[in-house]
Amino acid sequence: MTSAEINTKAVSGRRRVHYDSYDEALADAERLAAIPVRTLGNWSYGQILRHLAKTVNMTIDGSSLKAPAPIRLLARLFLKKRMLTRTLSPGFRLPKRARSLLPEETSVAEGLELFRAAVQRARTESQRAPSPLLGKLTPEETDQFQLRHIEMHMSFVVPADESDASSD
Repeated sequence: MTSAEINTKAVSGRRRVHYDSYDEALADAERLAAIPVRTLGNWSYGQILRHLAKTVNMTIDGSSLKAPAPIRLLARLFLKKRMLTRTLSPGFRLPKRARSLLPEETSVAEGLELFRAAVQRARTESQRAPSPLLGKLTPEETDQFQLRHIEMHMSFVVPADESDASSD
């Protein structure tokens, strides 16, 4: 971690968000894109949206990324239920082989369009690929895991004007 990098495990002031559907996540993303926001982590809002679009698309298209077998087994046995029902914890550092998931700088408008397109695919395509961490999941489990992932990242996006904050 460089000195300019924020330790996202220790960030305070994040929003509390929960999404029951991709539609709810997209509505929140669109609402935030229409107002001035600030991000509390290391990525811009555009980068967050690009990353979310990429990972939603990966749930359909699959990925060459795969956690090592012992980690997959432990995650499936001990973390699966939590990861499907509770917002993921921040601060996970991607291994070098997964750096392709790190988003390049992206405008909010471009990131939002990418996220809209990914959400549209998730709404209309029933195919779901195995998770690089949890392996084969039902389509509903895959979507729940992805919604927990989206919640974690979107919690770092806060209205610049506190009067625009909503209690989610």
